[in-house]
Amino acid sequence: MRVEHLAIWVEDLELMKEFYLKYFGAKANDRYYNPKKEFESYFLTFDSGARIELMHKPKLELLADPYDRRAGYAHMAIALGSAEEVDNLTERMRTDGYTIVGKPRTTGDGYYESVIIDPEGNRIELTV
Repeated sequence: MRVEHLAIWVEDLELMKEFYLKYFGAKANDRYYNPKKEFESYFLTFDSGARIELMHKPKLELLADPYDRRAGYAHMAIALGSAEEVDNLTERMRTDGYTIVGKPRTTGDGYYESVIIDPEGNRIELTV
């Protein structure tokens, strides 16, 4: 079993795509657009094969499913390979003005991680 992809409702599709391309080396497919549903998305693929689907619809509050009526998710974790990489990317993102809500540290359950906030307020754990 494996996670196939993580889907995130976003307000600004292009901003969020560029964020993941710039900081995490993701590659994006061509933008998908369904004019009938006013839905657009990108699938972002990482070297490991993991994928994120960024989804946008202008009026989320009108979606039938109440759980789809807001942007975001709880959090996701991105493994960078080493504590040094966690430290380096955390500092790079702090310098670029992103909010760091958890400085690099070893957690109680043994993970070395930091926690940053993406451009739309979602938490990302940077881990080894």
